[in-house]
Amino acid sequence: MVLKDILSISGEPGLFKFIAQGKNAIIVEHIETGRRNSAFSSAKVSSLEDISVFTEGEDLPLGKVLDKIFEKESGGSAIDSKADAEKLRKYFEEVIPDYSREKVYLSDIKKIILWYNLLQKKGMLIREEPEKEAEPEKPASEAEISAPAKTKKKKISPGAKKQK
Repeated sequence: MVLKDILSISGEPGLFKFIAQGKNAIIVEHIETGRRNSAFSSAKVSSLEDISVFTEGEDLPLGKVLDKIFEKESGGSAIDSKADAEKLRKYFEEVIPDYSREKVYLSDIKKIILWYNLLQKKGMLIREEPEKEAEPEKPASEAEISAPAKTKKKKISPGAKKQK
């Protein structure tokens, strides 16, 4: 998922969309209410793009987690984030079987599911385009690597005067 301009602000409920950079703050818009506020440098602001989930292997970016939920639900909404703790853990295990049970708390699972449902409801779940593999460069043929172009040189007779 493309999450670059979607922000979470510590102490503030919901998610915010980045609008503009001010001198001492950033201007954000609450995704649900549409109300604009300033988030000052003293607030802890996190881009969802920078958040990842601990797994037994490498950490999984939040965008990939949301992609997996999107695939599981075929683009629909996920389980309610206020569901029973065991249901939430079981659901999250279906989405990410190798998530770290010691490091990922129930509050994290609730927050991820809440965020997914909010973004899904607002139609803001935009899938990332898979990166195309760059074609390997072909070695230049001998015809392409030619000697420097021949230029005609103007011959000046030894007795000619230089013009100013």
